Amino acid sequence: MTDRFAAFRHSSYSRYFFSRFLTSFAAQIVSVAVAWQMYDVTRDPALLGWIGLVQFLPALLLVLVTGNVADRFGRRLVMGCGAIVMMGCAASILYLVLNHRFEPVLVLGLLTLFGTARAFYGPAATSLAVNLVPREDFPNAVSWITSSWQMATIAGPVGGSLLYGLAPEVAYGTATVLFLAAATLIFSIPKPNQQILRERPDLASVLGGFRYVWKDKVVLGAISLDLFAVLLGGAVALMPIYARDILQAGELGLGLLRAAPGVGALIAIGLITAFPIRDHAGVILLGAVVLFGLSTAVFGVSTLAWLSILALMCIGGFDMISVFVRENILQLWTPDDVRGRVNAVNSIFVGASNELGETRAGFMAAVAGPVFTVVAGGFGAVGIAAASWFIFPQLRKIRYLENREPEKPAP
Repeated sequence: MTDRFAAFRHSSYSRYFFSRFLTSFAAQIVSVAVAWQMYDVTRDPALLGWIGLVQFLPALLLVLVTGNVADRFGRRLVMGCGAIVMMGCAASILYLVLNHRFEPVLVLGLLTLFGTARAFYGPAATSLAVNLVPREDFPNAVSWITSSWQMATIAGPVGGSLLYGLAPEVAYGTATVLFLAAATLIFSIPKPNQQILRERPDLASVLGGFRYVWKDKVVLGAISLDLFAVLLGGAVALMPIYARDILQAGELGLGLLRAAPGVGALIAIGLITAFPIRDHAGVILLGAVVLFGLSTAVFGVSTLAWLSILALMCIGGFDMISVFVRENILQLWTPDDVRGRVNAVNSIFVGASNELGETRAGFMAAVAGPVFTVVAGGFGAVGIAAASWFIFPQLRKIRYLENREPEKPAP
């Protein structure tokens, strides 16, 4: 019988889990509060796009640095430092609000620093998990890691909206405290066993993550599928517009809309945990992306709050299935000494599909309107899945997630 709590038998993983949850929860609070306040102050959809862009660009510009830092230094240390910097950014936004200086340029500057901290935090956090549990418990660990993020996407937007409704400074103050707690937890983990990259940095080692991803067409296909599907299908950046102008649901409605994908994702991860994917993983991955795109199109045309929430739950559920399959492939099939660099590359794909996708949505909505932007993006995601079926045949032929041994350490 499968032990659903196998990963939590390891105390270091438990602390890691709760640290990542608190970090994600606090980031969601900051995200929903900044987006709502920015649109409330300016009524400019393009600024919602800029919020995503300034958080993505650091990960893109530093991709050759962040992965090497994760492989050369303690991933626990990098995670903790990243959480502290994010705490400082939240505290700085709090300072601006308290002094009535919430100005777009200043806030976007702090979000750029916030994105830089996330650029270092992401590869280290993703790479550390596999060092904390035995290989046989890693699929269970992935389930709980993704669950923690999804629980944060549920509680964070609702909590952030409620806290923002009390006062903006309450939201930012709470996020500051949560980041501090997350950093404390991660620093309490004993030094894990990690294969440190010892060789002197040169171009070959710096580009090791890109070389490995390009060599392994299954990994390349999985993460590029996520990149282009969510880049086109993402609608999160436009939720303030839907909540205020289309559904007329207000601040609480925005929180419910932001939480709905997380609810769907939790349902999906619960089903995956109870009934693991044992065969046809590649077909399931591609099918989930198709349904993700169709659900996005339904959300785009909906003018009913209940239908919009249901569509967003489906978006979150099908996205979670694709994330689960991709993360198992990426972490279990990658050698430990190159894992940080591969995850840095992956963070660019994930960042592009989220932050850059939000940027695309915001800029496109300013020109073509939010409804056309979301619907066209949903059908675009369906087209990407169809193209991937033919471009990456190795991907659709994957049957099992857990039985491939990692390759020899990459240079």
